[in-house]
Amino acid sequence: MISSLEYNTERNQLVIPEYGRHIQKLVEHCKTLETKEERNRMATAIIGVMGNLNPHLRDVADFQHKLWDQLFVIAGFDLDVDSPYPIPDKEELAARPKKMAYPQKRPRYRFYGNNIQGMINVALGWEKGEKREALAYIIANHMKKSFLNWNKDSVDDSVIFKHLFELSDGEINLAAKEEDLLESKALIYRNTSTNRSRSNSNKRQHTKKNGRGNTNNRRRRN
Repeated sequence: MISSLEYNTERNQLVIPEYGRHIQKLVEHCKTLETKEERNRMATAIIGVMGNLNPHLRDVADFQHKLWDQLFVIAGFDLDVDSPYPIPDKEELAARPKKMAYPQKRPRYRFYGNNIQGMINVALGWEKGEKREALAYIIANHMKKSFLNWNKDSVDDSVIFKHLFELSDGEINLAAKEEDLLESKALIYRNTSTNRSRSNSNKRQHTKKNGRGNTNNRRRRN
């Protein structure tokens, strides 16, 4: 019988599986060396092998620092060598990150989205004048476009002005102005024209491929 075989169930669990079993065995052997000079020399050699396993990360900042941290992690933070970097703290690495709060944004009108509210807040931060008024009309036209995407029917400008007045807490009132927004047909036509151009380009590519295939079949038949 062969008594030197090792089964995975009898081996120690890999700390960092990306480096494989041999790197972990080298680290375990490094811990058993008697003198610190020998451990330092072998630890440096192990770092070199670990770096060769990831050549695409050589240009990453603090790549050597990362390798030394991983060496101590593989050793279970029980390796007495002189590291050129601070030894990582086991408790700090094992600590769980704080739970991030999920943004709970509930806009008054969902078909406008949250970005519209952000644009309105930016406009409110500007000084009153021509630039702010121009930005307000850009936002209103975008709101009208979003409304038409949700409802394909036409919408009156007074509805958009009312919604903008509510979303800005009464700070932006375009209903008192004489300027109108873009027509609904123009906004819908822009969306349909871009989709048509994309579909036409896809059809052209499809016909080109089929044409090449037909010519090849004709040549084969001849």
